[in-house]
Amino acid sequence: MKKLTLAILGITTAFCFGFAFKATITKQPYSNIAIKQAVDNSNVKTETMKLGAFSVSLSVKDLETSKKFYEALGFSVFGGDLKMNYLIMKNGSTLIGLFHGMFEGNILTFNPGWDENATAQQQFEDIREIQRKLKASGIKLETQADERTKGPASITIKDPDGNAILLDQHL
Repeated sequence: MKKLTLAILGITTAFCFGFAFKATITKQPYSNIAIKQAVDNSNVKTETMKLGAFSVSLSVKDLETSKKFYEALGFSVFGGDLKMNYLIMKNGSTLIGLFHGMFEGNILTFNPGWDENATAQQQFEDIREIQRKLKASGIKLETQADERTKGPASITIKDPDGNAILLDQHL
């Protein structure tokens, strides 16, 4: 038992020494080395999904007050209507959706088929294909698009911390 404990202690010490030595020689912080090694050693083949335009959808208490606040930050109304309880605000390529009484919490939103100007893209990854890839990756879908349909559809997922993500295709 003592030999096993000493062997484990020796291996652990050698590992720690080697890690610290590498950080000293390369003058990189430990975290950068660990991240670089994880990336360099990764054999995972990932396929990039084209999710489309990105915006943050904010659930707001008072739409007019939020509108004025974001206008002070340089945003202007890009879409929506106060009478319909939502506005899409834009500053450069940054989009923020302000929604009153439509949902709880804030949502990360992607729009397959649109760019940040809500211009339809000729080529884009259909929401159903994105859904198939998410399922194949083991990601649990909160809501799903009907695979038998074409055109507009949406799916929702949650990230590991419970943040809502909406993929909303309008084409």
